[in-house]
Amino acid sequence: MNLLHGVGDFFSLDIGTNSMRIVQLSGSSQHGWTLQKFSYVPIDQKLTQDSSDLGKKRLGEAILGAVEQAGIKTKNVAVGLPAGKTFTSIVETETLPEKELRKTFKYEMDKYVPMSLSDAKADYVILGPSPNDPAKTEVLISSVAKDYAESVMEMIEKTGLNIIAMEPEPLAMARALAIQGAIDGTMIVDLGENSADLVVYFKNQPRLVRSIPGGFNVFVKAVANGLNVREDQARQFILKFGLDESQVEGQVFKILNTHLDNFASELAKSVRFFQTKYIGGKIGGIVLSGYANTIPLFSEFIEAKTNVSTMKGNPWQFVRMTKEQQRVLMDVANEFAVAIGLSERSND
Repeated sequence: MNLLHGVGDFFSLDIGTNSMRIVQLSGSSQHGWTLQKFSYVPIDQKLTQDSSDLGKKRLGEAILGAVEQAGIKTKNVAVGLPAGKTFTSIVETETLPEKELRKTFKYEMDKYVPMSLSDAKADYVILGPSPNDPAKTEVLISSVAKDYAESVMEMIEKTGLNIIAMEPEPLAMARALAIQGAIDGTMIVDLGENSADLVVYFKNQPRLVRSIPGGFNVFVKAVANGLNVREDQARQFILKFGLDESQVEGQVFKILNTHLDNFASELAKSVRFFQTKYIGGKIGGIVLSGYANTIPLFSEFIEAKTNVSTMKGNPWQFVRMTKEQQRVLMDVANEFAVAIGLSERSND
């Protein structure tokens, strides 16, 4: 099992908090991708949080149902790992011939992984020369607790599927949403149910990866308490009216304002960190995904607070689809960033 590398014919599996996404693509990053198979299956949040043997069995059955619904035949699957369960960092090391660097770095991993290597599954990718110092090479390191990784593998492989790769969700998400060839850095932000994943891409490589605690669920609870309504109603208010101060007397915006300020402050902090680390580098744009892509006026708010051009991301930007596929996916298309990014993995 490789944490970051994957090859051959496979499909991707993204198990979210409230839904499951499956994607199989054909093609390549050089010639573009074509959507072959997909499925979107809503799931109960309690199921994804149930770590009992029965809970794992039921989740496995749900996965098989989604695979069958998609019409996928291959057993090979690439799986996303939640940011909260992984550690990802970019480090600098002395530039050496690649073969020598790989040999050296293999024995230096313990310096960078925040747990004993005997308790972790870890992998790395050599990104190339540091944008700051050509005498240094940047390396992306990712690790996950062995117990958690093996639990996921056991649950999925009991269904008869074969895991060929596991990858942190932020890296997969950013692959699908990155603006290729951008001169300046691009910050990609995915607002999920319980946290927000943030990746800065610069010179076609990830240079900063972090997770911000407190996702869309925090907004929902705040509005539910502030308006004294059920959480499902609060969710509808946010997704329908968003940050429009002319709606419901601006109450939704007023309630969320403090949380939104804190969220924007975290983004601004990451902008400053990146621009301090990479001399001469700057963030040229922010790309939004997940709930950040669906809350009305969210992008305008973030742009005003960060002074960085902000746009809604399109995870399908490199994928060809039929009109029928577009029609079926219309309401949930923006939720597929991780699944698409996993499927766009290179065999290189």
